[in-house]
Amino acid sequence: MNGARLVTECLKAQGVTTVFGYPGGAIMPVYDALYDSGIEHFLCRNEQGAAIEAIGYARARGNDTVGVCIATSGPGATNLITGLGDALMDSIPVVAITGQVGSGLIGTDAFQEADVLGLSLACTKHSFIVRNIDELPDVFAKAFQIAKSGRPGPVLIDIPKDVQFAETRLQPVVWEKLNPAPANAQNLKSAVELLKVSKRPIVYVGGGVGMAHAVPALRRFLEIGRIPSVSTLKGLGAVLPSDPYYMGMIGMHGTKAANYATQEADLLIVLGARFDDRVTGKLESFATNAKVIHADIDAAEISKLRQADIALQGDLNQTLEALTLALDIQPWREDVLRLKRDFDFTYQENQGEGEINPNWLLHTLSRRKAENAVIVTDVGQHQMWAAQHMRHFAPENFITSAGFGTMGFGLPAAIGAQKARPADDVILVTGDGSIMMNIQELGAMKSGRVPVKILLLDNQRLGMVRQWQSLFFHGRHSATVLDDNPDFVTLASAFGIAGERIEKAGDVSAALDRLLNAEGAYFLHVCIHEDENVWPLVPPGACNTDMIEEMS
Repeated sequence: MNGARLVTECLKAQGVTTVFGYPGGAIMPVYDALYDSGIEHFLCRNEQGAAIEAIGYARARGNDTVGVCIATSGPGATNLITGLGDALMDSIPVVAITGQVGSGLIGTDAFQEADVLGLSLACTKHSFIVRNIDELPDVFAKAFQIAKSGRPGPVLIDIPKDVQFAETRLQPVVWEKLNPAPANAQNLKSAVELLKVSKRPIVYVGGGVGMAHAVPALRRFLEIGRIPSVSTLKGLGAVLPSDPYYMGMIGMHGTKAANYATQEADLLIVLGARFDDRVTGKLESFATNAKVIHADIDAAEISKLRQADIALQGDLNQTLEALTLALDIQPWREDVLRLKRDFDFTYQENQGEGEINPNWLLHTLSRRKAENAVIVTDVGQHQMWAAQHMRHFAPENFITSAGFGTMGFGLPAAIGAQKARPADDVILVTGDGSIMMNIQELGAMKSGRVPVKILLLDNQRLGMVRQWQSLFFHGRHSATVLDDNPDFVTLASAFGIAGERIEKAGDVSAALDRLLNAEGAYFLHVCIHEDENVWPLVPPGACNTDMIEEMS
């Protein structure tokens, strides 16, 4: 067989059944091999869409599934870069395969040539260029191993066209995922002793818990210890919303209970999180009275921003098992319950001819959707409202661009999630600014008959930027007015997607029923007021207790 056929055989050896991509000249031999390979190819409408679809696929499936995307050389490959950056920031296992001009043309400014290896170094965990057909099986084996092992992430394989045509008798090889080593035994013992003497511990849950498949271990740890907990944006779903001592999201748009309690803690048990600036606010003021037990697979994250008193680098499941014990902290539990009673979000039914309140809308949707439905968001105000006002039951059921904050993420990620989970509802919560970034993927939805349910919150603004302009830039709304939006329902109908537009609170209930009960894709366009804001908000550079809840 030739190198292109060997590529498809390597993918099948890795258990790959679906890839996302867009063909072009330098990757044409691989596309010829895909034609009768038995691998499903999903045709995106832009290579950025392909990379993000691969992310959505990997995140919704979990269980070490690697998302695979394919693009041609030059502009095809460069269009992948944003998706690869997103995957790197959120630790998502993705393998990107790009075609490259023939080996003899590399460096000559040939048609559609780009230094993809060089371009990708800053946004991948590792990158390869296959110089010889003999390298190809080991490169694929190593790429998938790297993508899945340790802290997961994206890997790029660049394959010159002549390597794709080269004849070979080689066969695929598979290298097993490298399992994490256990944390240092003495450090674990010290962590247990510190936990025993703590009076106000807080478990700070990050996205690494889900990536480590440690959700059952975390829930057992919390149930037996009855320890209060908070979550990052990417950690949502790891703790059950019914846990009485769970306070929700922490940070810039976190709950008041989560932010206040964390500031009062005497111990932070940090699990798969990295002290991101959107979580900590002003770092020097963050939980200043707390000691830190930091558990993470990536040694580079431990003590990078906040010095850890005890470092637990290694297998998170083993770490949680060692830390699981009953604690005598009843006064602290009562303090946390009081904070929740005083500061939890409350909802009043939105009725009649009034404007639609997005908090109440998403709260209502959350209680009507199936528990195993996948919620995907874009980036902006709607993202924060979905994090605050919807219940999340598993990390793989809440998919958002957390670290990179990629506008345009939602639609392709929802498509990828639906391909991964065809039996489950996938609901995209998006905004009028974000959806336009990758609106062309409605074409991929149509051709692939992908039944994603789309809920568009439209305030004719770049809402989050507009809110910050109102708060911190004297109300000078520069380039954030989107009053020239298209008729989204008509646009959706052009792609064969049914939908409707609503403007009044009294129309919400029936419209949500139609969205959730639609047999195929559905587009619900919801008009909200241009001045709706996300509250609470910790101003940039402020302490997390300095939350504001209204315009000054």
